[in-house]
Amino acid sequence: MQAAEVLHLTPQTISGQLKLLDEAIGQPLFLRSGRRLILSEIGRVVYDYADEIFSIGAELANVVRGGSLDGPSTLNVGVLNSMPKLVVERIVAPALVGKDAIHVRCTEANLEQLLADLAIHRLDLVLSDQPMPGGLGLRAYNHRLGESGLSFFAQRKGAAALRRKFPASLDQAPMLLPSRNSALRRRLDDWFENNDIAPEVVGEFDDSALLKAFGEAGVGIFAGPAVIEEEICRMYRSSVIGNAPEIQETFYAISPERKLKHSAVVAITDVARKGLFSNRS
Repeated sequence: MQAAEVLHLTPQTISGQLKLLDEAIGQPLFLRSGRRLILSEIGRVVYDYADEIFSIGAELANVVRGGSLDGPSTLNVGVLNSMPKLVVERIVAPALVGKDAIHVRCTEANLEQLLADLAIHRLDLVLSDQPMPGGLGLRAYNHRLGESGLSFFAQRKGAAALRRKFPASLDQAPMLLPSRNSALRRRLDDWFENNDIAPEVVGEFDDSALLKAFGEAGVGIFAGPAVIEEEICRMYRSSVIGNAPEIQETFYAISPERKLKHSAVVAITDVARKGLFSNRS
């Protein structure tokens, strides 16, 4: 048993301690899979908490020995996979500079997984283009950062022709769209229907950066937040063919606190509200 060798204990001692821990928690921490033991669901939760506890303990030991806490602290940020990556960079960047700069660790996933990680304190903050749904029984709060209208983009070659008759030029045109389970996709579909536009959907994507990469390759027209249209044009070598300010994409920071306390979280939310989304369509 490898654990016994590492800990310099007998297998019987380890088994006895695990049994006592199972009894204290009220659920098994491990499940048997063939000849191996794997963590149960509650076991993974306990492991995450234990890992954090030991990390704090190591930090405390360093301080007691005269160590310093002047190094950068870490901010764990969860990012919804449909979030525009350029918007995420603009929101988070202020935390990386200045005398109070911190170390940022970003994790990308769907909203369900991100909220689960937020609940067990693996994340300090979740950035999302949709609010946390109600009825989850999760102690977390939506903080609106701001909103932006949409711009439509196309490869520079041919963009002028599409621009002249926008939005009618989108009818039957090749279109790259977010996946059907995203909030933005539903707003786009409603807008197309209200304007009697039936684009030819040639691609659907969970990841916003991948969608734009296909747009850069000339596969189809794509939409993005007007608040970062200059960056989109530069990075993806595309041109704006029209604007739809009535399609509003709203961005949220979801935190375990009703009143934000983490200094880095306060800094990035303030910059987003006063700078990135201030008086922008």
